[in-house]
Amino acid sequence: MKKVTVVIVIALVSSFGFSQSIFDKYEDMDNVGSVIINKGLIELASNLGAMSDDADAKEFMEVASGLSGIKVFMTEDTSVSADMTKTVKKYLKSSKLEELMRVKDKDVNVKFYIRDGKKKDHVSELLMFVSGLENTKIGDHGRTLETVLVSLTGDIDLNKIATLTNKMNLPKELNQAGK
Repeated sequence: MKKVTVVIVIALVSSFGFSQSIFDKYEDMDNVGSVIINKGLIELASNLGAMSDDADAKEFMEVASGLSGIKVFMTEDTSVSADMTKTVKKYLKSSKLEELMRVKDKDVNVKFYIRDGKKKDHVSELLMFVSGLENTKIGDHGRTLETVLVSLTGDIDLNKIATLTNKMNLPKELNQAGK
């Protein structure tokens, strides 16, 4: 009986906030690291954070509660990196995203794209694409990266994006998106 309950819970949790994306193909690739956070987990975390007395936790939950999904894809494989670049270009042509800003430092390119939201300073999608890292080492284990793709969807307040990036260890370049 416990096994059946666990299977049902997993099926229900995985169905919350599940939406297909042009980038989902990277989730199953061997040479791609991915972090996918769906609406169900965001809502659960928001409910738990609402019970906290910690001001930082409440601020984080306020920002996160507007999100419907977070997807992060990372690769060190140059052929996958080239495919990611092609896929992002294809997605930009078919979506209503507009470029928010570009940052270039040596060979590294960071590009931010947004889809307008319902309110001023709010967006419904924020896409960050980092390329040209040329196997930059990150972390304590010496992992190298070539390309990083971050997609945030929901009701995102650009003025509060720094809170989200700091608490979730997302790339710090996202802090500049609200400026």
